[in-house]
Amino acid sequence: MTNPRLLNRKLHRWGSIAVSIPFLIVIVTGLLLQLKKQIEWVQPPEQKTKNTTPTVSMQQIFDAAKSVPEAKIVDWTSIDRIDVRPGKGLAKVATVDHWEIQVDIGTGAVLQSAYRRSDLIETMHDGSWFADAAKLWVFLPSGIIVLGLWITGIYLFLLPYRAKANKRRREAGDA
Repeated sequence: MTNPRLLNRKLHRWGSIAVSIPFLIVIVTGLLLQLKKQIEWVQPPEQKTKNTTPTVSMQQIFDAAKSVPEAKIVDWTSIDRIDVRPGKGLAKVATVDHWEIQVDIGTGAVLQSAYRRSDLIETMHDGSWFADAAKLWVFLPSGIIVLGLWITGIYLFLLPYRAKANKRRREAGDA
């Protein structure tokens, strides 16, 4: 029968190899998502206006967003979502092609347009960017293995302390 300590070390070693690429992707994308408000490359900064009461219609917001040629908005199917922020006086129009157009909710003017990478990074973070199956069959098992690595790592960390305590007990019993 295999020594439990050796088995634990082998599982820890091979588990870390098995999850190295998916876990690296999760770490890097997670760090980028943590800093999305600080890094304009990830997510455009939110503008702010004094118009905190919406006075423009959804159609006016759509027309303003459509006026940005880079966004390539053809019709409503080009829009992924519209996020209205009354406190900041804007509506953020997110397109299916990852463009974000910020529109003043009081005047209907385009405040800013920029490419938004945070949604793309989020899909990479959860694995769905690669394939729907990758989310459940690669990234979920990797997460479970990382949990196991954490448990075996804590065990390996505590093992020398346990051995020293046992040694002290034996020496105290001999004295």
